[in-house]
Amino acid sequence: MDRLIEGLNRFRGDVYPQKSEHFSTLAREGQSPKTLMISCSDSRVVPELITQSEPGDLFVIRNAGNIVPPWQRLNGGVTSTIEYAVVALGVTDIVICGHSECGAMKAFSAPPGTLDAMPSVQAWISHAEAANAAVAACCEGMDEAEQLDALIEENVVVQLGNLRGHPAVAARLARGELRLHGWVFDIESGGIRALDGADNRFKKADDSSPLPVADLGRQPRRTREPA
Repeated sequence: MDRLIEGLNRFRGDVYPQKSEHFSTLAREGQSPKTLMISCSDSRVVPELITQSEPGDLFVIRNAGNIVPPWQRLNGGVTSTIEYAVVALGVTDIVICGHSECGAMKAFSAPPGTLDAMPSVQAWISHAEAANAAVAACCEGMDEAEQLDALIEENVVVQLGNLRGHPAVAARLARGELRLHGWVFDIESGGIRALDGADNRFKKADDSSPLPVADLGRQPRRTREPA
């Protein structure tokens, strides 16, 4: 806690004065972020640091496993925040960002009974069970580390699928007003792998080509074709 207090003091004394005008503008005019980022709560993954964003740039959801539960009418924090970001703030992009060595994904290969003392955690990560099933079916020949990497990627794919089922997201995608992105952040190298929706593969980001996009949205058909 002492380090946090020291950091708070440095922020107030050194950082804030350099950005005071920006904070004053945000206070007067409110926020208008264009991107919602859904990432893991892991302390090694800091969305604002990874993207070098300023205050007001990102609207952020963080939870264990960067999970998006399937939409349902029962209220939930993730669902409500997605709806607010899409409808009230009008974000144009949503990023689901997984990361290497994800503890939530490692739980699927943990010894039986590991999560018995954490029933809420066990229930929460069950939203990634489809990803685990896909990896178990297709990646049997991989070693443990390769299977974990595959699970981390597949979990991003599954959560993007859940995200598409949220009504506000589905409507904006149908109008071509929203783009979805799937990323995996590598903690050790600082690199990003991004899902390319054209071939459903994760590709390393580099400076020589645009970052792949998972879903560009679409324009709905306005007339029916003859039978």
